[in-house]
This record gives sequence, structure tokens and C-alpha cells, in this order.
Amino acid sequence: MPTDNPRISVALSVYNGERFLAQAIESVLGQTCGDFEFLILDDGSRDATPAIIADHAARDPRIRPIVRENRGLVASLNQLLAEARAPLVARMDADDLCLPERLGRQLAYLDAHPEIGVLGTWTEDIDELGGPHPVLAPDHPLGHEDFLRAVELGLPLLCHPAVMYRRDVVLSVGGYHAAFRHCEDLDLWLRLAAVTRIANLPERLLRYRHYEEQVSSRHATVQQVGAAVARIAHGERQAGRPDPTADLDVLPPIDQLDALFGREGVARAVRARVAPGLLYSRSALRDDGFDILQRYIREGGSRDGLWRTVGRLVRFGEPLRAVQLAATLALG
Repeated sequence: MPTDNPRISVALSVYNGERFLAQAIESVLGQTCGDFEFLILDDGSRDATPAIIADHAARDPRIRPIVRENRGLVASLNQLLAEARAPLVARMDADDLCLPERLGRQLAYLDAHPEIGVLGTWTEDIDELGGPHPVLAPDHPLGHEDFLRAVELGLPLLCHPAVMYRRDVVLSVGGYHAAFRHCEDLDLWLRLAAVTRIANLPERLLRYRHYEEQVSSRHATVQQVGAAVARIAHGERQAGRPDPTADLDVLPPIDQLDALFGREGVARAVRARVAPGLLYSRSALRDDGFDILQRYIREGGSRDGLWRTVGRLVRFGEPLRAVQLAATLALG
């Protein structure tokens, strides 16, 4: 039964998520820990998403639907934070699956460790059909010191939909920042690391889905550029300098980053960090990521694997770009 004082607010934002949404909702409703409210924000969907939410809400009073026009994920996450009634907020995405013990395990850990403000879990990576999806990245760091080392090494930090955090701590740093579209979570973790301790449970309590249409695949270039800028902004804060991204609604183009940060070399450093991560992304090689890659090569970047990328562009149906990349490599 619903309560005015739940221990946990589960926060899910969805836009045109009809494909996997019902499974995601049911995995939350099937938790062994039932002391939660379930906020589901429909960000202006045009598919069957509103009907799926309404159907589940009619059958389970713990669901609090929020339906409005499309404003984007960052605005949705901040609205969910503002409307949550519980001191703990558990993130969830519309294409993933919670294991039944997820909320209970995270709640117990946070109750026993009041110094931890953000708690993630390890994940089981699955494909669009629910089968295993091989991932080469290491598991997320366990303790706060491990987290800080992972930041320095550029390793994965937290799986956003697997996180439970203390609402007041997240609000204290201003919530999610609009400038970091598609990497708003990384920027938040880096800001939170200065005010609270962060950890991950070494249990696979979320089944994280990988498929071509997900946001991280469709917006790889924007995501990786934003992530690189977020790490540079983190370095500014660590050095005691002002963070010039703090009040931005949108990040400027890469070529304007030197002016934004007040020194030369920032734009080049961003391209050097981003370009190697774009080599296998179909969407990135078809959008502005290709121009970043070309500029990176001209600036003396590593050419390892780039001739194979020429062949990859042909397979992606981009023969002209394949010729352009080959010409750039040949000039070197």
C-alpha cells in the first residue's frame, strides 16, 4: 500500500519507451522491499508509453505517474528529484531490469553506512533479447578510494540506473546540470565526490540492456565530448579554480573550449580523449564524430587502428567518408 512517508522514491523517466517499459516497471513492482513510491515521468511520449504507465498505475497505487510535454532527460531527472517524497532516491531506466533484492540490499547498506551518499551496484549486461552481452570494461569500483582512483584512470564509475542516493546530498550540489546532455550522470558523480562518499555493491542487482537504439548508442559523440569536458571541469574544481561550466545550459563547440577555460590546449585535449572512443560507433562516424576524428589525426593523434576504421566506414555505408579518412591518413 502507498505511504506518505516512503523510505525510497524510485525515479524513472521515459520517452517513447514502449518496447521494454512494462518489463522494467514489473521488475520494480516485484521487489522484496515494498516500502517505496514509484515515480514514472512520461516525457511527452508519442507511442504506447502513456497507456502502459496508466495500466500499471491503475493496478498498483505505489505508482505516481507524471505526464507532460517533452523537455528532455535532465529536466525530467531534476523534476523527479523535486517531487520525490523519500530521503533515498533509486534511479531506474525504462529498458533495464531490477533483480528482486535490489532495493532491499541498497537500503540495508545505506542504513548501515550513513557516510555513503551514493550507492551503485554491479550489473549483468544483456542484449535486446535478454541474452548475455559481453563487456570488456572492469566492474565498477567498490569503495570511495577505489572510486577516486577510477576517476583518475578514466574508468567506469557507476551505472546510473543502478544507483540509489540520498536526495538531500544530490540537491545540495544543484542536481543534474543541463549542459552535460547525455552524460549528466558523470558530471553529477564528479561533483558529488567532493561532498560525500561513493560506493558500489559487488552484487549484480540490475540487468543493464545494450541495443542500438539506446541513448548512449544514438548520441555517442555528444556523450563522449561532454564526458571529456566534465572531467576537465572536475580538474578545475580540484585545483581550486572556478568551474566555467557550472552555470551553462549548453556546452560550447569544441573550438570554443580554450576561451571558456581561459587557456590553450583544452580543445585539443578533448579531441584526443574523445576520438579513440568513436572508432567503433556507427552513429559517431556518421555525425560530428567524424570531423573530430579527422582533426585529431591532423593534430598528430595516434593512428592505431585507423586504417581498419576506413574499412568500417565502407561497411557502414559511408564510402565518401572512407575515402576522406584514407586521404587524411595518407597525408601523414
